[in-house]
Amino acid sequence: MPMLKKLTALAGAAAAAAKYARKNPEKVNRMAAKAGQFVDQKTKGRYNRQITSAVRKVHTATRPK
Repeated sequence: MPMLKKLTALAGAAAAAAKYARKNPEKVNRMAAKAGQFVDQKTKGRYNRQITSAVRKVHTATRPK
């Protein structure tokens, strides 16, 4: 039963994040780029391709349809 509660909480958080991203795509894109740069710097470029891919996916997901 505790697993179900965790999944419910996670689903709620994901829904809230999606709603925020739809309302504020510019902020989400800017913060994703900043986070990507930060992580890339901390990992010294080891995961650059994966980070770039993740940031690109965020930009694609927040693009107006």
